[in-house]
Amino acid sequence: MDFHHVSVLYRECMEGLALRPDGVYLDGTLGGGGHAAGILERLGPRGRLYGIDRDPEALSAASARLEDPRFTPIRGNFHDAGALLGELGVRRLDGILLDLGVSSHQLDERSRGFSYHDDAPLDMRMDPDQALTAGEIVNTWPPEELVRILRDYGEEKWAVQIVRVLCDRRRKAPIATTAALVDVIDAAIPKKVRAQDGSHPARRSFQALRIAVNDELAPLEGALRDLATLLAPKGRLCVIAFHSLEDRIVKNTFRSLADPCTCPKHMPVCVCGKKPLVRLVTRKPITAGAEELAANPRARSALLRIAERREDGRGQP
Repeated sequence: MDFHHVSVLYRECMEGLALRPDGVYLDGTLGGGGHAAGILERLGPRGRLYGIDRDPEALSAASARLEDPRFTPIRGNFHDAGALLGELGVRRLDGILLDLGVSSHQLDERSRGFSYHDDAPLDMRMDPDQALTAGEIVNTWPPEELVRILRDYGEEKWAVQIVRVLCDRRRKAPIATTAALVDVIDAAIPKKVRAQDGSHPARRSFQALRIAVNDELAPLEGALRDLATLLAPKGRLCVIAFHSLEDRIVKNTFRSLADPCTCPKHMPVCVCGKKPLVRLVTRKPITAGAEELAANPRARSALLRIAERREDGRGQP
């Protein structure tokens, strides 16, 4: 199986992790194994790398690519990294990498239903074993919940109009394919607006549905806090986000971990007792350069933020 995935911000991630040859690392979103391969290349004989992914196709392909005694693949979700690693006796990590969102392979594999450019079943599951699909959401969820999803997860201004057309059509026949959903969106958004938008009119709605199907946002803050506690002193957490909703959560969580004090600003001395867990390596996100953008246009929306566990190893998760 050819699991194609272009690793975004590759050089920046390798530098950002500040890799040590004998360190223990986690790629929490293994995907095609591109970033993981770079980590392994920089590890010595005593170094270790763990890779987590909920997509069995990704896990199988990456395992074949990264066949190495220093690498251990794990089926699961990085939200549960602490428990998954704990079962293997791993308590501390020297670095963690997360490449959030959908992989190039998942977008290009039409049968997965992630892309609005192909006609495929409305699926969008990263884990094919889970029950919930995009088709179920589109065809069975109440209108008010669909509007909320499109607004909150896709920042879609035309959410009400799209859901109105969607509900009218699903009463006549199920909306079973990505092409049928694109037709709904085209019918709901005026042609003049679509021409002015500058991007595909279905982009925001497909993003919103994918986030809802895979529950990508709600657990993210808690997962980042848990991962930060797994870091050894001076260990780094590198997170690549691909849209403003993800990046906002990463930014705010990192800031809270770096400055957890809840005392009023006018107080001269902290009395809440909360200590910072990390320091911010990046105040602003790192983005792709012109050379990478020319080779991989999908890197245009990538935003990398990095935090480092404080040397004293203490702080509030």
